[in-house]
Amino acid sequence: MPDLPSFRDLPSVSALLGAAETAPLIELFGLRAATEALRAVLEEARAAIRRGDSNPPSTDKLVASASRLLALKDRSSLRPAFNLTGIVLHTNLGRAVLAQAAIEAATAAMRDAVALEFDLATGKRGERDDHVRDLLCELTGAEDATIVNNNAAAVLLCLNTLADGREAIVSRGELIEIGGAFRMPDIMARAGAVMIEVGTTNRTHPKDYRAALNERTGVMLKVHTSNYRIQGFTAEVDAKELAAIAREASVPLLHDLGSGTLIDLSHYGLKKEPTVRETVADGAGLVTFSGDKLLGGPQAGFIVGHKAWLTEINRNPMKRALRVDKIRLAAIEATLKLYRDPDRLVERLPTARWLARAHADIAAQAARMLQVLAGVLGGSYVVELTDCDSQVGSGALPLDTMPSAGLIVRAQGGAALDRLAAALRALPRPVIGRIVDNGLLLDLRCLDDEAEFVATLSALHLPRAS
Repeated sequence: MPDLPSFRDLPSVSALLGAAETAPLIELFGLRAATEALRAVLEEARAAIRRGDSNPPSTDKLVASASRLLALKDRSSLRPAFNLTGIVLHTNLGRAVLAQAAIEAATAAMRDAVALEFDLATGKRGERDDHVRDLLCELTGAEDATIVNNNAAAVLLCLNTLADGREAIVSRGELIEIGGAFRMPDIMARAGAVMIEVGTTNRTHPKDYRAALNERTGVMLKVHTSNYRIQGFTAEVDAKELAAIAREASVPLLHDLGSGTLIDLSHYGLKKEPTVRETVADGAGLVTFSGDKLLGGPQAGFIVGHKAWLTEINRNPMKRALRVDKIRLAAIEATLKLYRDPDRLVERLPTARWLARAHADIAAQAARMLQVLAGVLGGSYVVELTDCDSQVGSGALPLDTMPSAGLIVRAQGGAALDRLAAALRALPRPVIGRIVDNGLLLDLRCLDDEAEFVATLSALHLPRAS
């Protein structure tokens, strides 16, 4: 009877560190990390011997196991994924994918020193907002503009500047909650504003605003309810009429557009949303909107409007705490420049391209991918073509959908689908779909790179369907 293996049959940590196979690990990950990984795999080997394993691993296998462990630890949790959920601006998947021009601009800003707050003409200190101020004014028709790190920050800064210790009038039907349980009343309270609700949940009239105005009023607030709709017996005061009421009282009107858009979305077959230019033209003193939603850029919050109020906002000490860095600013500038050429926006801006994508184009792609996915999954799963509906996402146009197409995978039992979804998420580039109608749906609206998708699927470790 052969002798059972013992711990003495395993190489020492020192021997493994001195092995030629280990040199690439030390070069790539460093001596300390390589040592810890080798200790970990040796402990696993000892545990296997305790369980009676008669085949202790060789040096090659131990180093290979350490290499896999190190690669797994080193892998970014923010690695790229295929968004096949059917939600174009998926908050949990990072919202807008940047245009190539924005990526190149951000890369350049990371690589070198840039004139962020340096006036090259005078050699004196400059202002970082200057890089996008003129662009924002050009695209929106506003007198002045500034930028902070997201739209909630933009609203907070405006309210704190104009209504700290004063009253802010808002319709009860516009007291929205955005993602992560952030509520407009909470933002107003943090800004120091005294919230004055007017009207009812479903109906607010001009007389309600007029009755609330007094010498303590600091601002009138209108919130575009982009993430929900109240239907039925409703009434609200439109932006133009509300702006007139604010002018009569010499009170600024702050209009929070939320997602905000610089283009008419009806061109893409979506419900028309008020553009920022239209909102400025309606008379709002200040307009806030996001950069990483319908605009298709990096996370940012824009404030555009009357110069006098923007001057006050920029003097607020809070502005410095909310400013954007050079990398994001470079990407924002490049994204805004794309809007100067609206005829080629769909070609250049991923968000616009995916929103505008025709059903026939997506269906043709699904047909091409059908046999690929079916071949990878084998006979345990059934893959079918399907029509489906995509959504904009990130709270924009919640009731509107876009006709789309994709693949739906079915199996015997929900547990098999859950295992398949988990296996797809575990790929080097995760594939994210959604479970619907007892199947795993992969909506292909946002799939650009078919070749990489096919290559990624080839690495799938398929769970058995039960």
